[in-house]
Amino acid sequence: MAGGSWDPTSLPNRPGLFINYIQAAAAQISGGARGTVAIPLLAYSGGTAVATTFYTVTTETEAVALFGSANVKSILFALQGGAKEVLVYTMPASPDAAAYTAMRNAFDTRPYNVFVLDGEYNTTQHAAIKTWVGANRTAGKHFVVVIGGDATTDATSTQGDTRSTLNSDDYIVNLINGVVIGGTSYTSSAFAPWVAGLIAGTAINRSITYTVAPVDDVTKRLTNAQIDTSLAAGSLLLIHDGVKVKVVQGIVTSKKKIRSIRARQAIATDVSRTAEDNYIGKLNNNADGQAALIVAILAYLESLGADGVLSAPTVTLDPQRPSVGDSVFLSISYTEVDSIERIFLSVNI
Repeated sequence: MAGGSWDPTSLPNRPGLFINYIQAAAAQISGGARGTVAIPLLAYSGGTAVATTFYTVTTETEAVALFGSANVKSILFALQGGAKEVLVYTMPASPDAAAYTAMRNAFDTRPYNVFVLDGEYNTTQHAAIKTWVGANRTAGKHFVVVIGGDATTDATSTQGDTRSTLNSDDYIVNLINGVVIGGTSYTSSAFAPWVAGLIAGTAINRSITYTVAPVDDVTKRLTNAQIDTSLAAGSLLLIHDGVKVKVVQGIVTSKKKIRSIRARQAIATDVSRTAEDNYIGKLNNNADGQAALIVAILAYLESLGADGVLSAPTVTLDPQRPSVGDSVFLSISYTEVDSIERIFLSVNI
């Protein structure tokens, strides 16, 4: 049966590492189990936290004790959005460019799923974050970033769309309108942590499209034409449908679906991590070892397929690159499964 122990010198048909993949796949589907939001916190007076230190927070009580009740709005928004936990890094007082660089370097040493600033609108840091995301992707670390604007840029969708174009990237989400809660207005940057929590806490076989936001209104209602233009620009926006406020469509600034991007990130992360834990240095690079590796990866993809993340997965040796010495080259393919987001009716009368 799957999930037993295994010996690299005598591999069963379904090696023990298979259970590792099943567990990894289950975590992907459960959503919240992987829902870590990273936030560099700007202020934390009134609590016990100290500067340039990491803290993991799961409740409001913990947040208030560490950072003070006046400083935890971004953390609470992330938890309210659905994050399992928030990984907080305390910024030094009056942070400069070097402090932000040090913060990003610090986060490079920690795992998380979504990164968001502490309610601040900082175009200089947006540019630096875009470069940082690309560098991490190249290095094999995958996460989503959520950014937003200030009251001025939230006033017109055009300015928000310009920010989407400027920060176009598969891993960046740009919220372009703020919200009103109990008579208090929050900019899109201030509410971005809720979007980050929503993304982190949503299973990879689900979309955030049409998710209802726990707010009373948006700070800027858009026309249908403006909504269409913003979606075409890769902007994430909220609308009031006359009854409630909801996410129009879960997209990144490159106009791809968040669901699709997160599935790709999950597969890349899980395959890499499990390979490091179970394969590298443990399997012989011969026909038997290569077959065991292929079977395990395919089993993981098939488990995601059973839960509607993807379909028709295949894993083979790459025919263009010989797997010799200590290197194995694999070719992986599958079809992404999307959510139903558009329904077209033909009414015959």
